[in-house]
Amino acid sequence: MRAPAVVLLSGGLDSATALAVAQALGLDPHAMSFRYGQRHAAEIDAAIRVARAAGIEDHRIVDIDLRAFGGSALTGDLPVPEHRTPTEMSSAIPVTYVPARNTIFLSFALAWAEVLGAADIVIGVNAVDYSGYPDCRREFIAAFQRMANLATKAAVEGRKLTIHTPLIWLSKADIIRRGLALGVDYGLTRSCYQLDPEGRSCGRCDSCLIRLKGFAEAGLPDPAPYAGGS
Repeated sequence: MRAPAVVLLSGGLDSATALAVAQALGLDPHAMSFRYGQRHAAEIDAAIRVARAAGIEDHRIVDIDLRAFGGSALTGDLPVPEHRTPTEMSSAIPVTYVPARNTIFLSFALAWAEVLGAADIVIGVNAVDYSGYPDCRREFIAAFQRMANLATKAAVEGRKLTIHTPLIWLSKADIIRRGLALGVDYGLTRSCYQLDPEGRSCGRCDSCLIRLKGFAEAGLPDPAPYAGGS
């Protein structure tokens, strides 16, 4: 019998790959996505597509509203940066950072893991090709895991939690190669910060540029649709 695991699934390239890795490890993934007040619903649609394609039977979509706090271009009216160079992306934490988002998401995943009797959480954070988010670093994940193993009934009774970050040190191109080897259909995924009403990516925001660079370095076209035909 496969061990249950909670997999955080945003509908993006990284989380779809992390889900495939969890399955390859022999875990039984229970997917968790969030409507958190983000700019568009298309990423939830993508998460649903990815979960269905992977044969996930238990996919929970949790509603929380981080617009109540603001502080991010993804949950407010701040403009999304466009056409930035890698140097510009890494120079400071960008306005697309959502305050405490991964802390909040992992807290929900932790609660569900306790209910499921799961000792594993899988998250597709990456510390190589990323936009400067502090909650994508290994140090943060390690600290959260230590906290989780102090704060839960399961851990106190002997079921320690492990947070898996299988993509943490991979380049975007290597993530793509690994996902393709595991059968991920990246045409189902969306990574854009400002998708249009038809669910097409802009090709200009940091996330699009990082994704397109990854596909280019992997020697492949990005199968996701772009409004400008990128």
